[in-house]
Amino acid sequence: MENKWVRPHNNGVILTIKVVPNSSRNKIAFHSGEIKLNITAPAIENRANQEIIKYLSKLLKVKKSSFEIVSGDKSKQKQILIMDAIEENIKTKINEVAL
Repeated sequence: MENKWVRPHNNGVILTIKVVPNSSRNKIAFHSGEIKLNITAPAIENRANQEIIKYLSKLLKVKKSSFEIVSGDKSKQKQILIMDAIEENIKTKINEVAL
């Protein structure tokens, strides 16, 4: 089964997510075949983007410097490059924790 939320990239893996800022708690879930990421930080002054990287870093056990938002910096739809990551490892870790 092909999924839309993770794909290989020359430098690692691209993760496609939909972000919901100002949530009551940070959590990751699958919704209609996409990853939905709830973040407590507001979408002002880049706080939500910083919280996304901090949360994903902890969740996936990948250092923060390995993350780069490659599209959707000011949008709810984001593509995040996880440098030097392996697609299967990212899929497995997200499947383990997603609700």
